[in-house]
Amino acid sequence: MVMLMLKVENLHVNVAEKEILRGVDFELASGELHVVMGPNGSGKSTLALTIAGHPRYTVTKGRIIFDGEEVTRAKPEERARKGIFLSFQHPVEVEGVKVINFFQRTLKNLRGIEEVEAYDMIFKAVEELGFEGSMLSRELNVGFSGGERKKLEMLQAYLVKPKLLILDEPDSGVDVDSLKVIAGVIARLHKEGTGILLITHYGRILEYLNPQRVHVLKEGRLVVSGGMELVKLIEEKGFAAVNGDETAVKA
Repeated sequence: MVMLMLKVENLHVNVAEKEILRGVDFELASGELHVVMGPNGSGKSTLALTIAGHPRYTVTKGRIIFDGEEVTRAKPEERARKGIFLSFQHPVEVEGVKVINFFQRTLKNLRGIEEVEAYDMIFKAVEELGFEGSMLSRELNVGFSGGERKKLEMLQAYLVKPKLLILDEPDSGVDVDSLKVIAGVIARLHKEGTGILLITHYGRILEYLNPQRVHVLKEGRLVVSGGMELVKLIEEKGFAAVNGDETAVKA
């Protein structure tokens, strides 16, 4: 029996007193891969950051339920310990902190793995994924290209093994080769049972993945949900063709 992992009910969210999300509802079952698409300013990143618990995003109405427990008011670190992991659209630079040390501390805090064991796990994961081991000795995201930053986020997700992985535009600012690598890690985590909520503007990363559901967000509302036929429609006619009525989806 497939268990419901994430349920978002009538979610209204303000940022600096401006309403961004205006009543979003959707469900994601354990181990499923869902995609959220939409034009700029539609509220996609707001949805991702709100589920992860970013304090800047204020829920004014509605609920977020994760693994049968309401987490609407839970702190981001509490959500992370419960198994929610967010891969940022623009990972920040942290000078003076080595990647290897950051990952060791992350594994200790989230999985209770001691630093010596974590050290071996990290290098093994780098080898398994075919990443450059030299990145581990660098400062966190300092001087990293867009593709390198996204790969580092994928490595962290692969190590943490979250129940729910939220990906905020993992395909932005990356070249074709990096996109294939990133998609490969996502597919691997999905196959291992991680639930995934992937946010994107474009369908190119979906050429390498097999989503169970596609949702379209416009002006803070989820206007339609469906399958890959929605992605094809958007690529052919743009987001203007998707307005929530069935004739548009079938066009």
